[in-house]
Amino acid sequence: MQALVNGAVIADAAPEDIVLIEGNRYFPPASIAAGTLEKSPTPYTCPWKGVCQYFDVVTPDGTRISDGAWSYPNPYDGAEERVGHAFANFVAFAPGATFTD
Repeated sequence: MQALVNGAVIADAAPEDIVLIEGNRYFPPASIAAGTLEKSPTPYTCPWKGVCQYFDVVTPDGTRISDGAWSYPNPYDGAEERVGHAFANFVAFAPGATFTD
């Protein structure tokens, strides 16, 4: 499965490696295209997943989607059991990204 922004592939992973959480597809860290994510200072803490790290998504054509991606570097205790899969540092994408199978 691929995540794309303006036709640029920003993540590419086998479907079985994607973790679905609350309707969002989380891609493994190794599947993210180099140079497409820049840390954002936007703060957010999910009550059950933990402290979130937002990213701006930047494509080779210069398109920037502020806070267009996020991950949980250190999920709270019990979060991975609730999801049924490890998801630390997996990355999800906001609207603006499209997905292919």
